[in-house]
This record gives sequence, C-alpha cells and structure tokens, in this order.
Amino acid sequence: MSSTPPSADPLHRLTLEAIVTALVTQYGWPGLGERIAIRCFLVDPSIKSSLKFLRRTPWARAKVESLYLLMLRDLRRNAS
Repeated sequence: MSSTPPSADPLHRLTLEAIVTALVTQYGWPGLGERIAIRCFLVDPSIKSSLKFLRRTPWARAKVESLYLLMLRDLRRNAS
C-alpha cells in the first residue's frame, strides 16, 4: 500500500467555481472587479459567466488563482 503525500499546492483539489465563489464572498463583485479588471467581473457579473470566460482564458484564470492565494495569505496573517 503506497499512499501519496498530501499536496503542498493550496489550489490542489479546488475547483475554479470554489475559488471564484470564495473571492466574491471576500471582496464582492465590485471589489473583485477593482482587483482584476475584466469584463466578466465588471458588467453584469455572475459565477456562471465568469467561469465560462475563465475556463477559456488562461491569463485571466492565472490572475484569479493568484488573487485567491494572496487572499489566503492575508487571511492567515490577519488570524495570527
């Protein structure tokens, strides 16, 4: 029996939907649009439309994932 060690990647096993939902919960749509100025966050935003865009646009997805990691770091820092 070989077990794989847990991943050190904080994004491991997280869906893009979970990431976007957490960011919207933390910042709201206006705050998310200020931090990442892309149309799907600024004009009539929804989880569904954002996911559709982010799945087709690697650079935007990378920005969202980076902001999520920054949010996690800030939350950990503030909890200490």
